[in-house]
Amino acid sequence: MGDDSEWLKLPVDQKCEHKLWKARLSGYEEALKIFQKIKDEKSPEWSKFLGLIKKFVTDSNAVVQLKGLEAALVYVENAHVAGKTTGEVVSGVVSKVFNQPKAKAKELGIEICLMYIEIEKGEAVQEELLKGLDNKNPKIIVACIETLRKALSEFGSRIILLKPIIKVLPKLFESREKAVRDEAKLIAVEIYRWIRDALRPPLQNINSVQLKELEEEWVKLPTGAPKPTRFLRSQQELEAKLEQQQSSGGDAEGGGDDGDEVPQIDAYELLEAVEILSKLPKDFYDKIEAKKWQERKEALEAVEVLVKNPKLEAGDYADLVKALKKVVGKDTNVMLVALAAKCLTSLAVGLRKKFGQYAGHVVPTILEKFKEKKPQVVQALQEAIDAIFLTTTLQNISEDVLAVMDNKNPTIKQQTSLFIARSFRHCTASTLPKSLLKPFCAALLKHINDSAPEVRDAAFEALGTALKVVGEKAVNPFLADVDKLKLDRIKECSEKVELVHGKKAGLATDKKEFKPVPGRTATSGAAGDKDTKDVSAPKPGPLKKAPTAKAGGPPKKGKPTAPGGSGNTGTKSKKGMETKEIVEPELSIEVCEEKASAVLPPTCIQLLDSSNWKERLACMEEFQKAVELMDRTEMPCQALVRMLAKKPGWKETNFQVMQMKLHIVALIAQKGNFSKTSAQIVLDGLVDKIGDVKCGNNAKEAMTAMAEACMLPWTAEQVMSMAFSQKNPKNQSETLNWLSNAIKEFGFSGLNVKAFISNVKTALAATNPAVRTSAITLLGVMYLYVGPSLRMFFEDEKPALLSQIDAEFEKMQGQSPPAPARGLSKHCTGGPEEGEDGDEPDDGGNDVVDLLPRTEISDKITSELVSKIGDKNWKIRKEGLDEVAGIINEAKFIQPNIGELPIALKGRLNDSNKILVQQTLNILQQLAVAMGPNIKQHVKNLGIPIITVLGDSKNNVRAAALATVNAWAEQTGMREWLEGEDLSEELKKENPFLRQELLGWLAEKLPALRSTPTDLILCVPHLYSCLEDRNGDVRKKAQDALPFFMMHLGYEKMAKATGKLKPTSKDQVLAMLEKAKANMPAKPAAPAKVTSKPMGGSVPAKFQPASASVEDSVSSTVEAKPDPKKAKVPGVSSKAKSTQGKKVPSKTSLKEDEDKSGPIFIVVPNGKEQRIKDEKGLKVLKWNFTTPRDEYIEQLKTQMSSCVAKWLQDEMFHSDFQHHNKALAVMVDHLESEKEGVIGCLDLILKWLTLRFFDTNTSVLMKALEYLKLLFTLLSEEEYHLTENEASSFIPYLILKVGEPKDVIRKDVRAILNRMCLVYPASKMFPFVMEGTKSKNSKQRAECLEELGCLVESYGMNVCQPTPGKALKEIAIHIGDRDNAVRNAALNTIVTVYNVHGDQVFKLIGNLSEKDMSMLEERIKRSAKRPSAAPMKQVEEKPQRSQNATSSTNMLRKGPAEDMSSKLNQARGMSGHPEATQMVRREFQLDLDEIENDNGTVRCEMPELVQHKLDDIFEPVLIPEPKIRAVSPHFDDMHSNTASTINFIISQVASGDINASIQALTQIDEVLRQEDKAEAMSGHIDQFLIATFMQLRLVYNTHMADERLEKNEIIRLYSCIIGNMISLFQIESLAREASTGVLKDLMHGLITLMLDSRIEDLEEGQQVIRSVNLLVVKVLEKSDQTNILSALLVLLQDSLLATASSPKFSELVMKCLWRMVRLLPDTINSINLDRILLDIHIFMKVFPKEKLKQCKSEFPIRTLKTLLHTLCKLKGPKILDHLTMIDNKNESELEAHLCRMMKHSMDQAGSKSEKETEKGASRIDEKSSKAKANDFLAEIFKKIGSKENTKEGLAELYEYKKKYSDADIEPFLRNSSQFFQSYVERGLRVIEMEREGKGRIPTSTVISPQMEATCVPTPTSTVSSIGNTNGEEVGPSVYLERLKILRQRCGLDNTKQDDRPPLPSLLSKPTAPPVVSSTDMLHSKLFQLRESREQHPHSEPDSGQTHSGGTVTSSSSANIDDLKKRLERIKSSRK
Repeated sequence: MGDDSEWLKLPVDQKCEHKLWKARLSGYEEALKIFQKIKDEKSPEWSKFLGLIKKFVTDSNAVVQLKGLEAALVYVENAHVAGKTTGEVVSGVVSKVFNQPKAKAKELGIEICLMYIEIEKGEAVQEELLKGLDNKNPKIIVACIETLRKALSEFGSRIILLKPIIKVLPKLFESREKAVRDEAKLIAVEIYRWIRDALRPPLQNINSVQLKELEEEWVKLPTGAPKPTRFLRSQQELEAKLEQQQSSGGDAEGGGDDGDEVPQIDAYELLEAVEILSKLPKDFYDKIEAKKWQERKEALEAVEVLVKNPKLEAGDYADLVKALKKVVGKDTNVMLVALAAKCLTSLAVGLRKKFGQYAGHVVPTILEKFKEKKPQVVQALQEAIDAIFLTTTLQNISEDVLAVMDNKNPTIKQQTSLFIARSFRHCTASTLPKSLLKPFCAALLKHINDSAPEVRDAAFEALGTALKVVGEKAVNPFLADVDKLKLDRIKECSEKVELVHGKKAGLATDKKEFKPVPGRTATSGAAGDKDTKDVSAPKPGPLKKAPTAKAGGPPKKGKPTAPGGSGNTGTKSKKGMETKEIVEPELSIEVCEEKASAVLPPTCIQLLDSSNWKERLACMEEFQKAVELMDRTEMPCQALVRMLAKKPGWKETNFQVMQMKLHIVALIAQKGNFSKTSAQIVLDGLVDKIGDVKCGNNAKEAMTAMAEACMLPWTAEQVMSMAFSQKNPKNQSETLNWLSNAIKEFGFSGLNVKAFISNVKTALAATNPAVRTSAITLLGVMYLYVGPSLRMFFEDEKPALLSQIDAEFEKMQGQSPPAPARGLSKHCTGGPEEGEDGDEPDDGGNDVVDLLPRTEISDKITSELVSKIGDKNWKIRKEGLDEVAGIINEAKFIQPNIGELPIALKGRLNDSNKILVQQTLNILQQLAVAMGPNIKQHVKNLGIPIITVLGDSKNNVRAAALATVNAWAEQTGMREWLEGEDLSEELKKENPFLRQELLGWLAEKLPALRSTPTDLILCVPHLYSCLEDRNGDVRKKAQDALPFFMMHLGYEKMAKATGKLKPTSKDQVLAMLEKAKANMPAKPAAPAKVTSKPMGGSVPAKFQPASASVEDSVSSTVEAKPDPKKAKVPGVSSKAKSTQGKKVPSKTSLKEDEDKSGPIFIVVPNGKEQRIKDEKGLKVLKWNFTTPRDEYIEQLKTQMSSCVAKWLQDEMFHSDFQHHNKALAVMVDHLESEKEGVIGCLDLILKWLTLRFFDTNTSVLMKALEYLKLLFTLLSEEEYHLTENEASSFIPYLILKVGEPKDVIRKDVRAILNRMCLVYPASKMFPFVMEGTKSKNSKQRAECLEELGCLVESYGMNVCQPTPGKALKEIAIHIGDRDNAVRNAALNTIVTVYNVHGDQVFKLIGNLSEKDMSMLEERIKRSAKRPSAAPMKQVEEKPQRSQNATSSTNMLRKGPAEDMSSKLNQARGMSGHPEATQMVRREFQLDLDEIENDNGTVRCEMPELVQHKLDDIFEPVLIPEPKIRAVSPHFDDMHSNTASTINFIISQVASGDINASIQALTQIDEVLRQEDKAEAMSGHIDQFLIATFMQLRLVYNTHMADERLEKNEIIRLYSCIIGNMISLFQIESLAREASTGVLKDLMHGLITLMLDSRIEDLEEGQQVIRSVNLLVVKVLEKSDQTNILSALLVLLQDSLLATASSPKFSELVMKCLWRMVRLLPDTINSINLDRILLDIHIFMKVFPKEKLKQCKSEFPIRTLKTLLHTLCKLKGPKILDHLTMIDNKNESELEAHLCRMMKHSMDQAGSKSEKETEKGASRIDEKSSKAKANDFLAEIFKKIGSKENTKEGLAELYEYKKKYSDADIEPFLRNSSQFFQSYVERGLRVIEMEREGKGRIPTSTVISPQMEATCVPTPTSTVSSIGNTNGEEVGPSVYLERLKILRQRCGLDNTKQDDRPPLPSLLSKPTAPPVVSSTDMLHSKLFQLRESREQHPHSEPDSGQTHSGGTVTSSSSANIDDLKKRLERIKSSRK
């Protein structure tokens, strides 16, 4: 029993694992209860049981197991982590539950499996269940089948994968166990319910009885589509919706499901592929060639058996197909022909799309074999060709089919037409585009007039089918000449046709989605067919084929612009017009005269042939008037032009009459319905006159008008043939010129390039240079439209001529063709429109590539050549390949039929000799160019094998293969490659080279596609396996390609495809998918839609303005059915001509305008971070190169595609520099408006700009630098900091440009480098510039060295990286450079460093050669002798360096550096003009010479003083003569380059050498004391203060610890620093320039100094501390109140946070804050409250109330409350309006606190409560009698005021305050002097000390009370000896100080009494300053730069008054020894 009680105490999870079954049962029960109670599916409780669930279901005890199963079911249903247990639990259920005898256990097991499926783990469950089918225990097999059946029944065939189940079904039907067979039957019925007949083929081989039983069951099934009854968790909403629908009686889901589910399963997909090639009889190929037909029959029968397998494995069937084709084509035994045809049928059915590559070879053979009349052969051939059709596209076999259509044999014609009819049935309107329909219709139209009735009937059927598929509108244009009877017959046929919409249709449609390509036969070079497919943005380039309106009819004008619908409608109306025009007869002269006389005045007709020219002229004028007034419909154009041509006609000799005549022709053409017949009459005459000097222009106008009326293509051809049939060179050259202009005006559409080219060739061969020039100009214009392929026609010309043509082409490069302005004929709605003859050749509209004369080379590909290529000897194989290369080279352009060459070449792609593989690849590359777009029919049989070569182990072979694939893809577009399984099969191969190359290729191609075939999804599983490939490169390439796959397939499909992965892999892949989703680029923009709906209903295609950059067949790609209202146009769109008589100017850039309206930079969240990550993870190339390679440019393009507008990207990566300029202009325009976007894409923008640095074009470079200047200015304003990635990929390339030969560029680059220091630390910039000094370009070296000098000058030695020593050694190397400029630059830089750093430079430089050292020393000497010369020279040479003087930029990046530089520029500007320097009196000039020569060793005695008379300044006061510090005699040599001089001196302040520092401080003090000079310090305050606190830090940390240093030296330095500061902070305008950050550091330094016990121990330490006290008060009072308050708050926060900080420090900071609170009533209006409240908010955020209360002292919380209370009291409710700078007010209690205070003060509005500032917000009790208290206090204060009772009064006040702690003594102190207030506070403090028994205050603690005395209650400091607690001792010193102040005020010299130096009394209130020598006043300037950037200094008007006293009395002590003596005297006098 002990055991029993033991387990009862165990926790649940341990019970579940206990060995006792009772314990486990109890555990499972408790677990079940726990599971039912947990409501949150994500509760951590679930995880505790994760490892136990398997034990729940596999328990060995049956009873316990049942309970465990119940618990497990609840767990799986509710726990979010349950999915992790799927595998182990289901496998446990299968093995341990399904074999249980209890039905309950089995039910629970099945339910658990189903629940796992519901929580999205279906695949794992199915996998385990299918494993269970292999178990030996039939019970388990039955249960597994039952579970699968239930799952399928409930979840449907979408969730349960049927293929693996169907695969095992036949095996289950063969089981010996009846139960298994019965269950198999049930599941077969269930499967049939979901997929119907698709199940029949896989089960065809099972026992016939079983099959019969199944058939009986299947028949009983309901016919409706099944629906799932249970849904996955993710589909629960759908379930709810379904239930809702059912309850409301609706069944909307039904149709949808039916549509979705049933077609989803294709029987073919369920079958296992069978490999048959290896099973072919070994002697098959011999037997098939045997002479005996029986042997051949045996061979075929063997094949027939094998190919009957419904699904065949992919392989190389080329030889087999070739053998079968040979039998079909050549075997004389018709039985064998039929048998071979059957074999081909089965092959096509079994291979499906994989057979497509062989289709082209077999189709012509089968069609030609239709000459056989035997029905069984014909039937076999029909079946074969129909099956083959389904494996390919109509496009691919169209040429073969059309070729057979011209066969003389009527049976062949009939069967071909019937085949076409059957093929059409599988098409849809979108897959049967006009471009494909047109040639078929043309061929079929011939057949409907055939003599054989069966041919006619077949043609009618085919045309009828086409009519049914695409509709009348599309077909009618091709049936223009068909008479009504035949038309009716076609319509009749079309009504009978039934289109295929079953699976086959689906397949066919699938295949033919990409019908557009055929129509777009045109790709030239760059603008490959890819564009067509993608319908991407417009590209200047080849003209695309414009389908013509009629078979053999004229090309339509502008068709490319509006393909599709509007083309169709156009053609319809066109048909009517043209028919009318064609029948217009040529009228006889009599009829013409009759018609003309009806509309012209009689006199006009009579005078036409008058011999007097004047009469003829008058006649012409009348003629013109008549024409102008005529109505279009009434104008007999032909008659009128005949009249004009009447004698003298075009032989007119008077030029005026002739001009008039030509003008009238133009008028008639414009105003009338001008036909080609009329044109024929006049054209000859016009061409004759075109070269005439006087009439030529009129002739050209007339021709242009006619071109507009009769279409340019026709007119141009007529004009050209006429011009070149005569000999006049002038006419020829002018005709060519006219044509050049006409093409620009009308566009290029429809022109017959072939005809022009022959004429142009004639012109190029002309002897007359004018004709040649015009011809070349015309070629240039054609080049704009046709592109580089135009050159192919002229490659045979002489080199000299060819170079001229190339030069012309080069001029045109990058230009886009102008928008067509004419050609939109004016009379759309006018009556019948005269069009063109119907006999214009088709090719007119074709792309130039199709105009090339293509050679038929199939006859040269002989069987001997093919066998040579396949020979065993490699040399012979090579010979064969050489021959092929020769044939292709010779032919240049070839027809697509190349016989058996593809099979031969394919064999060579896996040749063991790699040289031959490369040669084959080169031939295939040639082949692609030679064959053009037609190469696409060879993609499957030749293109895919090229991809296989990408897996070659040799690098060069792979590179050649990639180049070949690209050459092919350029011609074919990508769709051909992506269709079918071929590509996925390649990716499946586990060859790392193949995988990485193929993925890289796809990653490059996919982003550019607008759509892809659905087959792309087949590649995804292999892509996922590549993501986990062992090879790192494969993984990387797969990751790169991932976003582009996702771009086309979508995230959902990709995520779904992970279902088949292992769980571990799945998680990894899903994570990568998430990442890729963030980087997924947008698809390329779809083409714009242009709706052209003129009033007439439709626009004839010919009136669409042409645009060369548009492909014709776009419509078919994009539109499902033709729609007359819409024409989709890629890129360029245009408005159709309006139907009134006016021209509407066409808009080429409608699309562009739309595009360009949006932002140019798209903000991609985390885009930049991701790119940086990718670069770090080496997923992309690091931006590091000597010259940019293509892969870098492509990579950048890809990265930009997601965040830069498409149109801008096209400009940015255009080959023409003008487009780069455009892009930069746009970027400049958008800089301000798109700051976020610019910063988001900054890394990419900078990278793109680095590419521009490698361009040779100066204008782009200048533009880029201009943009960069603006960009960095913007970034500094935005306070942006460059990332390391941005800097390292940009700065090195910018530095390259600093060595440009052009001054203006170097200047800009230096300016940019300067600006960059505002956004990137100078110290980090330094190494980049240093790297630039290693360049081979001497200019670059020199400029980089100068830049280094500037950096050191501006930012001090800290910028030198890695260390100053290393940096200087590098720089010093250049002193010995060959180039003089580099030597000078190196020397100048080191001199700059010398100026900053002194003699230490020589140590840092190390050893130099004697020559170099002497040069350096010489240079240093020179710079010392003429200190001003160097700066001046620098200014002249380098105006761009103006900013360097602004120094210390690295301290803070913000703010108006420009203001600084402008001041400096003014200062520097003065140095150039000698007269300007006179403005500065020599007394105020600093003696740089002195400093340089002394080099830091300052003599101790002070210089002699010079006496000055200053009466004129202070007239009213009689003052003893003051003394002023002597000025060095060298000052006269000085130029007043003030700013740089001050910079230099300030830099000396922070020097490590005490003497150097004191000297600098003395000089600054001198400046500060002279009021008219003090302003020079403006702008340098932060800089000075920084230098000062750096020096303070140096003294504190270094000098004080240095025992070798004399302590009096330190005291001297401190005195100088403090004195200087006091001088500075007395000048309010300067004091206000100090910024927050700098003030914070300064206060930190001063407080640290006051707490420095080492100072107190020094003899004169106390004096220093007093001076600091006084200084602190000055700082608090005079600084900008916002800045100082903000600084103190931040300092307090820091000190409370810092664990190392002493509590004393915080206390002193708080006392300063109390002091500030006292000043608030006077300063509140000048304070920026928003900033202060932000600081308080941050403080309260860091220190919430609870945290503050934990502090040892209550001081901080009281300080904060007092500050807030005071602010509330002063501002009232308005305080709440000042919280604007706080982003999230909820982060601290500030707002709540303020609201509480406001409420409180409202409540107490009646009672006036005084705040006691020092002690916080305590009040005197309102109820106690105020009057009494006031009287009592008045008494006390009287006592304190009297001499005798002072001490007593103070004691009483102390007692009173102790008793009434909240008593307010403020009113009594307020009216007294500051000194009295200070005295009272001090006295109270002393008494407090005494009472508490502390006796004498030890020196170390002195500072605190003193600080309190000075900082808190008074703005001045008391000077009584702190060391003594005796109150009486205060007296004498106080009066002494007062006397001193009075003497100062009167200008008397205090030294006469006690030899103490005077201190200027600049305080408005009486002060008692400590004893400070004049040298004390100097050390505070490095500080200022920081805040002067942060905020403009506030200047105060009253500072002027304050200076006056000080300037007069200021004087400098004679030397330091005097000072010491004076201090001694003071001390003794006090004692």
